[in-house]
Parts: sequence; C-alpha cells; structure tokens
Amino acid sequence: MDFTPFRLNFFTFFKLPSAWWCGVRVIKIEKHYCETKVVHRWVNQNPFNSMFWAVQGMAAELATGVLVMKAIKEHNHKVSMLVLNNHANFSKKARGRISFSCDATTVIDEAFNKLIKLKEPQTFWLTSKGIDQEDNVVSTFEFEWTVLLKK
Repeated sequence: MDFTPFRLNFFTFFKLPSAWWCGVRVIKIEKHYCETKVVHRWVNQNPFNSMFWAVQGMAAELATGVLVMKAIKEHNHKVSMLVLNNHANFSKKARGRISFSCDATTVIDEAFNKLIKLKEPQTFWLTSKGIDQEDNVVSTFEFEWTVLLKK
C-alpha cells in the first residue's frame, strides 16, 4: 500500500469502519510525521456536547499507528504490531475541528533496528496531541507499541 492520505483513508473505510464513520481522516503523512483530523459532529459527540473521548482516541492512535505501519513496509520484514498500553489526558472540551499529530523522529527507527538486529520484541511510546482550531491542546494520548518479527 502507498502511504498517502487518500490510500490510508480508503484503508480505514474497509479496515477501521467505526473510525471512518466517525470522521477520522489522515490529512498528512511524512517519513516520521503523521497528522489526522476529526470534526465534532452529532455522530461522534458525548452527552456533554463535545467529542466523545473514544473518537479522539481513534484519531490519536491512527496518527501513531500509521507511522508504525509505514516503518514495517520500509524495513521489508514481516512484523506484527500491537498497542500494549495507553495513557490519555483531557485538558479542554473537544469541539470543532481537532487535529492529532505524531512526530516520531528517531523512536521508531531505533526500535526497528534493534528488532531486526536482536530478533527480540521491542516496545516504544509514541505521543499524539489533539489541537483545536484555536491552537489549544484538548487532549494528549500516549501509546505503547510493541513490534515482533513474525516467523
């Protein structure tokens, strides 16, 4: 699969339909950077007239997971990936357009180099911040990813 926003959004329609129907979309992908967005709408709101925390989590996880998927393809090995843990902090009601971004400059490459060299599972943390239209941080998610060489 080519790692373009169009291809990734097409992928979510078939493989992550709940994220797609809630409006989660990839808008930018680079070597170590991914940005997703989701707009507060009736279908993804909570009873308090803001975005449901799980929808924010889907957008945040996608921003990190796409980078792991991209690294798997670039390293040309069969690798399984899984979220082991996550932490979230909510600092403001999420309304309007929320963008989640992850910048994993060296973390993923270091983990994959160790994975291939040592042939042992590797874990690493990636952070995704949700920012609203006024540049306020509304939520911060941290995901602990594990990668394992398939046999």
